[in-house]
Amino acid sequence: MATDEPHVSISGGVSKSTFAIGSHAHAESHHGTAPVPRDQAAEELLAAVRELRADLTRMRASDETAALDEALADTEDEITRTGAAAPSRLDRLRRLLQDSQSLVSLVASAGAVAGLLNS
Repeated sequence: MATDEPHVSISGGVSKSTFAIGSHAHAESHHGTAPVPRDQAAEELLAAVRELRADLTRMRASDETAALDEALADTEDEITRTGAAAPSRLDRLRRLLQDSQSLVSLVASAGAVAGLLNS
């Protein structure tokens, strides 16, 4: 008996996995913890950090942009995980932005992040 369905074989552990099989299959995953609530200031900073990271991809790569992107990625991760960024992380980001004044003047999103850090 011929069938149009492909043969599917799953081996090994599949705990905490999500998959769907078949032409009309739909898989949705809800693993992990619920999102951490963020206040308005954290939401604004997160949006500005993401915008600046996007802007950095359009600039010539340098040690300065790499260090700034790393600090921004760490800040984004911390806000996403915990709902806020620690003062020490914000201080590091503030210093990097101050050291990157030529970069900040070229990118409006850097100014937005710097402004939110100083408020």
